[in-house]
Amino acid sequence: MDAPEAPLPPVIYTMENKPIVTCAGDQNLFTSIYPTLSQQLPREPMEWRRSYGRAPKMIHLESNFVQFKEELLPKDGNKALLTFPFLHIYWTECCLLKMSPSFETSITYARYSGHFSSVNSCLFCAKTRLDTEVYKATVKDDLTKWQNVLKAHSSVDWLIVVVENDAKKKNKTNILPRTSIVDKIRNDFCNKQSDRCVVLSDPLKDSSRTQESWNAFLTKLRTSLLMSFTKNLGKFEDDMRTLREKRTEPGWSFCDYFMVQEELAFVFEMLQQFEDALVQYDELDALFSQYVVNFGAGDGANWLTFFCQPVKSWNGLILRKPIDMEKRELIQRQEATLLDLRSYLFSRQCTLLLFLQRPWEVAQRALELLHGCVQELKLLEVSVPPGALDCWVFLSCLEVLQRIEGCCDRAQIDSNIAHTVGLWSYATEKLKSLGYLCGLVSEKGPNSEDLNRIVDLLAGLGAERPETANTAQSPYKKLKEALSSVEAFEKHYLDLSHAAIEMHTSIGRLRSAKFVGKDLAEFYMRKKSPQKAEVYLQGALKNYLAEGWALPITHTRKQLAECQKHLGQTENYLQTSSLLASDHHLTEDERKHFCREILSFASRQTDSPGQKIVLPLHCFAQLRDLHFTPSNAVVHVGGVLSVEITLCSQMPMPVHVEQVAINVHFSIEKNNYRKTAEWLTKHKTSNGTINFPTETSPLPVPQNNLPALELYEMFERSPSDNSLNTTGIICKNVHMLLRRQESSTSLETSSGVALEDGAHVLKCSGVTLEPGANRITFRTQAREPGTYTLRQLCASVGPVRFVLPHLYPPVQYDVYSQEPQLRVEPLADSLLAGIPQKVKFTVTTGHYTVKNGDSLQLSNAEAMLILCHAENRAVIYSNTREKASDALLRVQSSDKVTSISLPAAPAYHVIEFELEVLSLPSAPVTGGESSVLGMTESHGKHKDTQKAGQCMATTDHKVSIDCPWSIYSTVIALTFSVPFRTTHSLLSAGTRKYIQVCVQNLSELDFELSDGHLVDPDSNADLRLVPLNAKSPQHIHSKQSVFFVWELKWTREPPPSLRCRFSVGSSPASGGRLSIPLKPYTYEFRVENFFTLYNVRAEILPPSGTEHCRTGSLCSLEVSITRLSDLLEVDKDEALTESDEYFSTKLMYEVVDNSSNWAVCGKSSGVISMPVAARATHRVHMEVMPLFAGYLPLPDVRLFKYLPHHSAHSSQLDADSWIESDGLSVDKHVDEQPDGGGGGRCRGSAHLASGGEHRGLPMPRLQALPPGQVFNASVGTQVLVIPSKDDHVLEVSVT
Repeated sequence: MDAPEAPLPPVIYTMENKPIVTCAGDQNLFTSIYPTLSQQLPREPMEWRRSYGRAPKMIHLESNFVQFKEELLPKDGNKALLTFPFLHIYWTECCLLKMSPSFETSITYARYSGHFSSVNSCLFCAKTRLDTEVYKATVKDDLTKWQNVLKAHSSVDWLIVVVENDAKKKNKTNILPRTSIVDKIRNDFCNKQSDRCVVLSDPLKDSSRTQESWNAFLTKLRTSLLMSFTKNLGKFEDDMRTLREKRTEPGWSFCDYFMVQEELAFVFEMLQQFEDALVQYDELDALFSQYVVNFGAGDGANWLTFFCQPVKSWNGLILRKPIDMEKRELIQRQEATLLDLRSYLFSRQCTLLLFLQRPWEVAQRALELLHGCVQELKLLEVSVPPGALDCWVFLSCLEVLQRIEGCCDRAQIDSNIAHTVGLWSYATEKLKSLGYLCGLVSEKGPNSEDLNRIVDLLAGLGAERPETANTAQSPYKKLKEALSSVEAFEKHYLDLSHAAIEMHTSIGRLRSAKFVGKDLAEFYMRKKSPQKAEVYLQGALKNYLAEGWALPITHTRKQLAECQKHLGQTENYLQTSSLLASDHHLTEDERKHFCREILSFASRQTDSPGQKIVLPLHCFAQLRDLHFTPSNAVVHVGGVLSVEITLCSQMPMPVHVEQVAINVHFSIEKNNYRKTAEWLTKHKTSNGTINFPTETSPLPVPQNNLPALELYEMFERSPSDNSLNTTGIICKNVHMLLRRQESSTSLETSSGVALEDGAHVLKCSGVTLEPGANRITFRTQAREPGTYTLRQLCASVGPVRFVLPHLYPPVQYDVYSQEPQLRVEPLADSLLAGIPQKVKFTVTTGHYTVKNGDSLQLSNAEAMLILCHAENRAVIYSNTREKASDALLRVQSSDKVTSISLPAAPAYHVIEFELEVLSLPSAPVTGGESSVLGMTESHGKHKDTQKAGQCMATTDHKVSIDCPWSIYSTVIALTFSVPFRTTHSLLSAGTRKYIQVCVQNLSELDFELSDGHLVDPDSNADLRLVPLNAKSPQHIHSKQSVFFVWELKWTREPPPSLRCRFSVGSSPASGGRLSIPLKPYTYEFRVENFFTLYNVRAEILPPSGTEHCRTGSLCSLEVSITRLSDLLEVDKDEALTESDEYFSTKLMYEVVDNSSNWAVCGKSSGVISMPVAARATHRVHMEVMPLFAGYLPLPDVRLFKYLPHHSAHSSQLDADSWIESDGLSVDKHVDEQPDGGGGGRCRGSAHLASGGEHRGLPMPRLQALPPGQVFNASVGTQVLVIPSKDDHVLEVSVT
């Protein structure tokens, strides 16, 4: 007999919870196969597909098989998933035997009594051996009742397992075939769901059939279990979301919702889906945090009042148990405090994170939790006893650290210090707060009130938890020991502080390390150990200064000042006091206190009067700007220089300064030419103000620190053309860098600021510096020329010296001693010849004093006059360009010397006056035919000459000047530009000759030209020049030209050349009346071979029978060359030959068409023998073809003298004067046919250079006839050419 049924035990929430599966039917049958089933079920993973688009996961299913009872089925409102049966299985056996009544009775009793052997489950299994009658009477009824119970509770996840055995059975006639049993079960209970009935064959045997049966059964079981699990879990999540959406309703409770969502987390944890479980706790954490924030903003929920009850226990986090059931029950009963809820929630998160092997995230979350809880307690206004929260944070930090150390080895901990160092620092900070609160840091130790507080804090910790009772260094024991005595507290606090500093330093968090060190320094100051505190304060201050933290700098300096005062470090204390007195982050009273500390020390009589305290100036005052008077910082020897500085006092009260001094360094430049007044004026600043950047407050400089390098660029230039010769970098304070280091025992050098002593010092005594800007003026008289560099600024307050070691940017002023100079320069851009021009004389007196009677003696130039006016005045300026006086200038002129009397002027002044000078106008003499412009063959050269001659011709006049301060004469050169450019040309009209003169104005002024004359200086009576010009004055504008023409007439044979002189009067068109008459502008030239010897006439006749020439048709060209005079002197050369009857000369003609209008057919050139007799005519006939229609100009006909090869004095020919002719050859007799006909080729008129094919042989040469000797009567003649009537196709190539 089985024992009576026992009550169901309560659910225990452990990590071993598994999904529940109920079993009904044959219990013995299930017991026999349970071991195999429990092993095989979790072996194969199943893919779990979830709703809402969540990624599928592979999970291993395990189940807790329990006996089927109706009490296990969920009731309405039950949200517990851990006690929910996800699947129901009915077990029965297929091999049925007829049973005895007694056996049936026992089975029936067992089925309803509930006494079964333990299989670690709460399933009900029935194992029966039935025949047909028994199945109908018993199994079928039992299955029906089982299904009815499931239907009553809406449980649709069930499965019927039929186990069949192949052993030989007795009484086979009474055995119902097994297929009939399975089919009957499927027909009776699985009508539409035949897969709900699964057959398991011989489960206890080892055969392939058995294995296949197991695989099919396990697959079905896993699938059914997973489907049920997914369905019920989804429904649970939907119900949970519905509950969460009701959170705004009045009766909603966070604790109830917490239990529901934690149930979901337990299920995920049960399935070993720790990430999903962690998400549930994170959502609860975020939801609660949001409610707390809303409460702080005035939007509070009613249920939050349960968490606002006063804190009575502060025993820290509990992380050594997976589930803290004590705190969970408090939450379930809505009796938990804020710290209880946060502790339990974090303990669950910590457990899951450790399962996920993320211990460092535990440390990160713990630090956020601890800081967050402190703020949440303030927002919820929870009553917390003093020090209780510090105890809770301290215990929690150590608990987290020990929990992490328990699951990680030492190497992992050392490599992940960055994650845990925050907890160490926080624990140190809270322990320090507890020490200050409980009087463990005071000199006398804790008093009775402090002891009572310690007792209360220890009482709030409660008894130590059992899981840490045997741990020697548990957080509970450490805190209790630290609060037990002053010595124990100091030991624990120093250990924690040094450990935190070492950890921060090892991972490069120097700022945090210095912050902990600053707290440690404060601890040492309370313990009266300033020598230990100074090191930490200096380190923290250095770090704050490097990173620019203003308020921490101020606070640390106050602590450092107190420390230095206790240590008796006078100089360092005064420097820190000056920095604090100038710190605007302090109150006015605090600043005045530190200022009075400095003044009280300065007013005392020191034991050693020679000792001085040297401090940086930036902590006392700021140098803002400096202004020079004169503004260019240049003064001559004996002059007065004023230096005004703006010193902004940083002190909060007026301070009397005994003396303000500027140390000046004197140097003499090698290149003294740079130190002239002119150079200094050009290269110095014009406003004279130098602004200085605002200096930061650096750390106290070490005693052995050297001054900063003062590097400057250095350039050396040539005195002649100011070109750069050398460049480099020089160090101006090398004397400070290379000097011997003195002992550091003297107070004068302990601050690291060196006080310079020099011969040149600017001083100002008895100055009271008011808070803010103060202007201080220094005056000095220049003694020695050179460069003075302002190096150091020092303000003396008793024995205290506030020193600015070097001024940046560099500040210099120059003292110069200048030699007298004379400079003469035109007022305009250029001086024009022919009209009066003003010239400025500048006398720089330098160190010379001009006395009455001193004068400048100018030697007169032949072609330049110095004009004297009675109203000339001289102006005297100081070296700063301020007008001092003016005086009448006396100028006396003689034939050779002009004397200019200078007014009296002191040294280093400038005398300026203006004089007018006049350069006589003239043009360069031209001769030969190179000056004959306007001719046909030299037209191209004329263009080049015009292009090159656009600039005015210049004339230099040198004047020697004797100055009273020198025994040597000064030679100056004045360059005058001729405003006109004059050319001439010879024009012909048959035998009549004309000379044209062109005057071009190249200047920017307008002139009037009058009285233009052209004369023959040789006064040849047979020649006469008849003017064809208007007699009235002609106006010539800038960049324009005026032409003059004369006709040349003669009575008998003219000379070969004619010399001419052109003159014209000129005066400025806009000028007033001139004081002296101006001389006319002259131009001389020569005309060569101007008599006409030959007349050339050409005529083109159309083909016979036609009236006009047509394109493409051959036309006749007739060239007539006529001699106009008998033998003249110019004809007597190598080309002249004498015969019995007459003289003759050889000429070469050439027909060319540069415009490509005609094609010359046959010979285009030839050599003829021309009789030297008047009216002698030679005609040449050739054929040409017009290439275009229209009025076409005639081809050009050119004549050359044909000289034999032995001619010695023939002029050198240009390349374009050699013509290759079809009838010209040096190897044969010259073709002298009178006509140019013959030849069957038709070509253009382009000519080639001769002699190229017979280089090295004596060749005849050609000499071009002067243009005046040949008159082309056909110039300008045009011939009408009409287009041809034939239609042609033209090929046009376009590129």
